[in-house]
Amino acid sequence: MNAPLPPPLHGPQFSSYDAAEVSWLLTDLSHVALEAPAAQREAMMQAKAGHYAESLPVEYQPTGEYLQLFHQALAASAARVAHAVGVVTELVLAARQAPVLVSLARAGTPVGILMRRWAQFAHGVDLPHYAVSIVRGRGIDAEAMRYLAGHHDPAQVMFVDGWTGKGAICRELREALTGLAAAGGPVFGPELAVLADPGGCTTIFGTRDDFLIPSACLNSTVSGLVSRTVLNDRLIGPGQFHGAKFYQDLAPGDVSGLFLDTVTARFAEVADRVAADWPALAATDRTPDWSGWRIAVRLADEYGLDDINLLKPGVGETTRVLLRRTPWRVLIRPDARADLGHILLLAEDVGVPVDEVEDLPYACVGLIRPRGKRPVAVATQEAAV
Repeated sequence: MNAPLPPPLHGPQFSSYDAAEVSWLLTDLSHVALEAPAAQREAMMQAKAGHYAESLPVEYQPTGEYLQLFHQALAASAARVAHAVGVVTELVLAARQAPVLVSLARAGTPVGILMRRWAQFAHGVDLPHYAVSIVRGRGIDAEAMRYLAGHHDPAQVMFVDGWTGKGAICRELREALTGLAAAGGPVFGPELAVLADPGGCTTIFGTRDDFLIPSACLNSTVSGLVSRTVLNDRLIGPGQFHGAKFYQDLAPGDVSGLFLDTVTARFAEVADRVAADWPALAATDRTPDWSGWRIAVRLADEYGLDDINLLKPGVGETTRVLLRRTPWRVLIRPDARADLGHILLLAEDVGVPVDEVEDLPYACVGLIRPRGKRPVAVATQEAAV
């Protein structure tokens, strides 16, 4: 017989989000020193000497100039994000009778909160909302799935994330849930609802455009002061959820509530467009074509990368490369340059060259520096930033 699971974590004891906004199915590791410099983590990961989820990157502390770009991006994109939130939430409500939102921590968490707020705004319903951990190469938190199956109908669960890149997490989610069911566990639908699906990986999305979702610009200070999730056998044992840290010391720079409230304030403005657009989108063929994966394979070959995981397509993933990894270079589509101010500033800060690529299907792509060798150079127009 399985041991009882711990209760979920809630703010303000864990995260700066209100307790009603999200229940975290995580283990609090705030007391453990897990941070390591990006170069050290990168060397460890590429040498296969450890997994990325066993430690945490040092939290990037934004400059005043970078924070100004965040606020400008939020002001410029809040209505667009609100529209995408409305569209994807309506698709979820059409796909599930009584949806249970389960965000993939941490990028999915603010999106899940916004979707929950849209359901309240547009329909007056309160949707349960949880945040769980999924780890590339190790799957979704099986104990969290056991908790959900014990409290809700698995058929009503809808997994939520911020965006897709090449589709690695979509694949990971499907494989993990298939394995869970094959082992006699609960059966969850593998659908993933996202604000933006530029990789063409899912059927439930607000848009397939690659655009800046401002919550991608920062780390914990736009995600309830919660770290990335951690799966380390020294710290997480049987019957425990995957872990994460609550960075209370970063509270003075927390913009998590500002992001949510700024987007929520635009709901009324976009409501009529959402009401017209989501049924039209629902009637289209939304079959995933996995174009993002194919493009990533092509670019990895062109740039001499023998590991596709070193290539991160899309605005959100490129931002993550610059904030958390050891970047090698950034590719941008020239006509998207005006919308990529934060990318260009981050690249300048860390001395990473920017290549303009005319036929890039994404606004930008981040490349991680390969260990121990320099990839073959390709002929591109390099822009100094």
